[in-house]
Amino acid sequence: MDYRKFIAKSAEAFRASEIRELLKVVEARRVISFAGGYPDPETFPRESLARIAYEVVLNFGDKALQYAPTKGVTVFRETLIRWLKSKNVKVLNEDDLIVVTGSQQALDIVARTLIDPGDYIVTENPTYLAALTAFRPAKPNIVGIPVDSQGMRVDILEERLKELKSRGIIPRFVYTIPTAHNPTGISMSLERKRYLLELASKYDFLIIEDDPYSYFVYDEADVTRLKTLDSEGRVVYMGTLSKILSPGLRVGWILANRQLVDVFERAKQSMDLHTPSLSQYIAKEAIERGVVEETIEKAKRIYRVKRDAMVEALSEYLVRDSWWIKPVGGLFLMVWLPRAIDTKALLPKAVEAGVVYVPGAPFFVDESGTNTMRLNFSYPSVNDIRRGIEILGTLVRRELALPAGST
Repeated sequence: MDYRKFIAKSAEAFRASEIRELLKVVEARRVISFAGGYPDPETFPRESLARIAYEVVLNFGDKALQYAPTKGVTVFRETLIRWLKSKNVKVLNEDDLIVVTGSQQALDIVARTLIDPGDYIVTENPTYLAALTAFRPAKPNIVGIPVDSQGMRVDILEERLKELKSRGIIPRFVYTIPTAHNPTGISMSLERKRYLLELASKYDFLIIEDDPYSYFVYDEADVTRLKTLDSEGRVVYMGTLSKILSPGLRVGWILANRQLVDVFERAKQSMDLHTPSLSQYIAKEAIERGVVEETIEKAKRIYRVKRDAMVEALSEYLVRDSWWIKPVGGLFLMVWLPRAIDTKALLPKAVEAGVVYVPGAPFFVDESGTNTMRLNFSYPSVNDIRRGIEILGTLVRRELALPAGST
């Protein structure tokens, strides 16, 4: 039977994730993976989480194994708010917090509740691929703003806002990853953060701040959250425990004005009723016992070494016309290769040679950047990083018909 006739036309908006498809390749064969944003398994606090899980089920099983409020387990929400405040995240009196099933659900909720077809939204260009995947089914017009070493070019944003306003258009929101940006690893300067908030007030739009990586900053960079600088309640702040504790728990959150959170809560009710209660109780104990802090510090030490190893290997093995910005934090960097290289076309050859990366074009709003690739350094070992970059360098030279060892 051909089941395509039963599928709704709206389902055509759901694209297969480039990253998830690549991870199937990683699982099926032995390759060096620069693809997904996997934490290093060495950072997982296995013994601590095992003890916590046992004690949670034993002592709080009546609640931890039961249904929970859609907005989240109350004691966990209270713990999480205290922890965010300790990290200098400002929580306004008018704010509320909803626990979600990983930050990807937060993006989906934002798309379902804040975008009508034809609306304009703004992102960095490039931006997080899965954010674009979440937003596109709502059929917005997406405006991409370029980045440099100081983050989003807010001056160019202002020019676009003026142009849009002349046509009677105000964007619903600007989506940004201001600290340790995915895919580039750059961070927005404090001056530009303030500039962005001024524009949000002047042109009356919201800011969606996605903040999974600010706990992993290796060099001097401003980590002040837009949420902390915000005095008007315009910032919708999203976070997750996936990178700083475990992605398997699937715990994230949205902190925003309670009027917005009320709408987010109703949207979530139609998705999964609530984030797993057991995960929330485990996360609560992990925060209160200091396990999250220990995991962050351990991961920072490991990832700094791996970041440095990748940057050094890129300098050693890639051709001269390649370039990248050394990431100040996070788990990724983006490489620009000579324009003659199509990284999507190169990928099958890379897989055959034993290495996988994510082609860069899908991270761009206009799917430009065909000569770019996103590389993850948190998951592979230092030896695999060096070997994988050497393989990529060899492949690029072959594509350019350069002799071995040339730059």
